Amino acid sequence: MNLPKSFAASAVAAVLMAALSACGSAPKGDVAHGAELYAQCSACHAMQENNLGPAHCGLFGRKAGTVPGFGYSSAMRESGIVWDEKILSEFLVSPFSYLPGTVMGFAGFPNEQDRLDVIAYMKQQTSDPSVCPTS
Repeated sequence: MNLPKSFAASAVAAVLMAALSACGSAPKGDVAHGAELYAQCSACHAMQENNLGPAHCGLFGRKAGTVPGFGYSSAMRESGIVWDEKILSEFLVSPFSYLPGTVMGFAGFPNEQDRLDVIAYMKQQTSDPSVCPTS
């Protein structure tokens, strides 16, 4: 069977891309370890209610400083941050360094795997309708 060169080149490119994407897959977080780490967060935060810190339900995709009824620092309100896994991980390295003027009283998770784990737990919890109802 004689295949056109463009088809053969496309097939080779597809195989290479699949192999590269498998090798470069993003590291995964450990939800169980993340739950243990979240205990540090729960000193100030809860999923559904504001506490000393704002509620975490609806965090991913939300603009920082916008949870109704919570008194944010002007630094947080004016930051323009929209929370996603990447931004949250960067913030959690050292909240004070990432966002000078924040009043979050937490030194941070300097260990990357710890951040992946706590974010995996938060993603699981915030996407669970029994924890974070959408209505």
